[in-house]
Amino acid sequence: MALRGAWQLQKLVLSFSDLGGSSRGIRAFMESHLSAFGEKNPQLDVVTQLIRSQHPHLKGLYRNKNEKVICVKNMDPEDVLLHATRLRNSLGRKVVKLKTRHVAKHPSVQGTWTTDLKF
Repeated sequence: MALRGAWQLQKLVLSFSDLGGSSRGIRAFMESHLSAFGEKNPQLDVVTQLIRSQHPHLKGLYRNKNEKVICVKNMDPEDVLLHATRLRNSLGRKVVKLKTRHVAKHPSVQGTWTTDLKF
């Protein structure tokens, strides 16, 4: 995703094993979809990395020095493409848990409504 006109994902690393059965989908993705994905995204560095005796994963390196890792063990090439586009479209920010379920710009002075009111 672009923030102020600049894509946030700088580098996409595809780590796979040439012998492992769990890397079958990412190897098929590299044969069929990787060249088209690289041509559609010229702003992105796509790097393949051979790692043996580990499950395959995608690693996205962002401009804000964050990284996201997604395991693609036993996935189809279409699923790997879906996860690669999700990494490309995300901003690379950490997920922040909300403190309350009720989020308002101007919170109520009386408090939030609950079912266990006592009169």
